[in-house]
Amino acid sequence: MKIDRFENSTNDRILENKIALNITINGRLYSLIVPPTYRLVDLLRKDLELTGTKISCEIGRCGSCSVLMNGNVVNSCLVMAYQANGMVIETIEQVSQENLHPIQQAFLEEGALQCGYCTPGMVIALKSLLDKNNQPTEEEVLDYLCGNLCRCTGYNGILRAVQRYKNESSAIFDNKTLE
Repeated sequence: MKIDRFENSTNDRILENKIALNITINGRLYSLIVPPTYRLVDLLRKDLELTGTKISCEIGRCGSCSVLMNGNVVNSCLVMAYQANGMVIETIEQVSQENLHPIQQAFLEEGALQCGYCTPGMVIALKSLLDKNNQPTEEEVLDYLCGNLCRCTGYNGILRAVQRYKNESSAIFDNKTLE
């Protein structure tokens, strides 16, 4: 199903059993018309072809579909597209546009992934945490990851990746302070 673009020719957000919405995704404003039953994950993957956001459990338990909505982690399989009206959405595609984000680089260096299916959701959750606190405790990391499941690696590699990130970001801060 393709979404239709709309012009602001009406003040009514409901048009013939469809809902008009304005949503910023990865820095770009979209004006869209979607069915009321359309989920955010469907909009991202099917219509905008942002396939880094994965679909797995479809009941909000695995975190594979995690995105940031106004800076907070949400399971996009549980958010109806119309609920994101006026919101700012950030997907894994926004996290690294040219180079890997430092947490992605740390994942790579620490072997914190195997099949990679859960990795986008893990990175989104950790980015949310690290944007708020770039030196989190292990307990805070585990708390932020409580909604993200990984069946391949366990969490030791992920915890090592966060520790590497913390060490490297601390070293960068120390070097800037010395300059």
